[in-house]
Amino acid sequence: MDLLVTNIGQLVTNDERNGELLGVIEGAAVAIEGGDVVWVGLDERIPERYTSHQVCDVAGAAVLPGFVDAHTHAVFAGDRSHEFAMRLSGARYEQILADGGGIYSTVRATREATLDELVDASLPRIARMLAAGTTTIEVKTGYGLDTATEVKMLDAIDRICNVLPIDTMPTFLGAHVVAPEFADDRGAYLDLVTGAMLDAVADRVAFVDVFCDTAAFTVSETRRIAEAAQERGLALRVHADQLAHTGGAALAAEVGAVAVDHLDYSSDEDLVSLARAGTVAVLLPGVSYSMREPPPDGRRAWDAGLTVAIATDCNPGTSYIETMPFIISLAVVMSGMTPDEAVWSATRGGALALGLHDRGVVAPRHLGDLVVLDAPSYDHLAYRPDGELVAQVIKRGKVL
Repeated sequence: MDLLVTNIGQLVTNDERNGELLGVIEGAAVAIEGGDVVWVGLDERIPERYTSHQVCDVAGAAVLPGFVDAHTHAVFAGDRSHEFAMRLSGARYEQILADGGGIYSTVRATREATLDELVDASLPRIARMLAAGTTTIEVKTGYGLDTATEVKMLDAIDRICNVLPIDTMPTFLGAHVVAPEFADDRGAYLDLVTGAMLDAVADRVAFVDVFCDTAAFTVSETRRIAEAAQERGLALRVHADQLAHTGGAALAAEVGAVAVDHLDYSSDEDLVSLARAGTVAVLLPGVSYSMREPPPDGRRAWDAGLTVAIATDCNPGTSYIETMPFIISLAVVMSGMTPDEAVWSATRGGALALGLHDRGVVAPRHLGDLVVLDAPSYDHLAYRPDGELVAQVIKRGKVL
């Protein structure tokens, strides 16, 4: 689509050439051709060659890059609202998992669901995420824990991507927890995850992820899975230090993971090591909010020199949150980030966490993915956490 977005009151570009983190331009316009941004500048100086494009006049609204949600488990079946009530009554997540609930509850429901049922359950959820401004989304498997269901989850992701104009980055998370039928033989499950299961999905995923924590996989087990991923040319992501300080973040830095997520209990030394390794820190304040736990320290991550992303971690058990604007507010109010840092982390930071350099920036040769707010400033995202602030979503130059 050839589109000209005009009368932008405040444009967040994330273009460092503009001299600040967000590269804000007041009174701006953006031209998009063939799905990519081709020109950005002042509304009063639009080149004549773009004036014949379809015009989207946003009437002084704030505009920013499409949100990139870099950590989700958005494809699943079943319901775990009862577990939320249990945690409010004092139950610990680790105990719920040990009793066969938690992830295992979703595994049972997802295994039992047909492909059509899994798509029907997940598509409306991802549609709501798109309507709230998320134009690129990472989606993990990991609710199958057997080869057939892991493949079924990827089939569901493909179907949803064919229906909705949203870019999906599939991630293999067979190493979510040990499958229940392997409870007495962890080694056999590791053989499956690093062997036949990984082989079945390797040409369909962007990343391999591992839940390295007290309730899931050890550092040595994670290292083995990382080596199997690297042998197949796949990039690594790690859930680390969510429930305790286990050494997962240090391992992620050592093996050159693209991103490491959670980091609630990581040490200062871990953060410095991750910064040196160029690993992106993906913070998930929605989990802390939902579980009533101390939030990840965004201020500490930024001050350590890390590239920081924030994401919803949309999942049925510990963060059933679909909208990135709410996560931006949580990052500011709970995690010590400034509004500028939170907006950057929800857009450019998320893109870098997925190894995507063509989005999260409003500049020529980047995707024409934009969010138009029903507000004059991006500050309203943190200021009004319960407001429906996304007025329009533009995906690859098409107004949705």
